[in-house]
Amino acid sequence: QVQLVESGGGLVRPGGSLRLSCAASGFNFSTFAMSWYRQAPGKERELVAVISRAGATTDYADSVMGRFTISRDNAKNTVYLQMKSLKPEDTAVYYCNARRLWPKDYAYWGQGTQVTVSS
Repeated sequence: QVQLVESGGGLVRPGGSLRLSCAASGFNFSTFAMSWYRQAPGKERELVAVISRAGATTDYADSVMGRFTISRDNAKNTVYLQMKSLKPEDTAVYYCNARRLWPKDYAYWGQGTQVTVSS
């Protein structure tokens, strides 16, 4: 059974830091690109960061560029999102996503973890 389990969310002050983890199982982790998405109340789900299969390439939403870092450890089947200089507008449920397009289109999602940035 495919599982993506996020952890590390919580309440932090503006300017603080938080590291999210996503533990994957039940599929060949190293063949999937991994992403973090987030969804705030009343807003559409937004792509935050993506990392390629071997971790060589990353990309970020403009809103988090320079503050967030995505990384992965294929030996541990885990992807991380290091968040720094957090802002109230970063408040959202953060979701882990696994995606591959070949030979078929697969997309797996975790259950999400709440991040709240508030003073």
